[in-house]
Amino acid sequence: MSSMWLKIKIWTKVVIFAVVALYLLLFFLNNYSKEVTFWYWFKREPKQSVLTLVALSFVLGVLATVLVAMMFRTVRQIRELRNKSRTERLEREVADMKAKAAMLQTKASPSTQPAGSDEIPLA
Repeated sequence: MSSMWLKIKIWTKVVIFAVVALYLLLFFLNNYSKEVTFWYWFKREPKQSVLTLVALSFVLGVLATVLVAMMFRTVRQIRELRNKSRTERLEREVADMKAKAAMLQTKASPSTQPAGSDEIPLA
């Protein structure tokens, strides 16, 4: 039973591939000799084949997609860098505050007190 499903799966892929290949062949044959007027600037309207225009549009679309994705990645990296530097700065400030607090909280040991003092050590 599983081999039948495997055959169905394989033949489905073969049929889909054949239909797409046939469509592409017909697309190229029908649009090879057709020309269109393409405007890209004032008084600049060259005649191009449809295939050239489609290929150019595809390449420009891919480039635009890559550039937009790169822009979003760069913005995300800048945010991460700002957060990381902010976190490091706050950690340094906390460490400095702890060091200052430790210096202020040091107690004098009983042996260092003068002999004539009336104070009784609590610890």
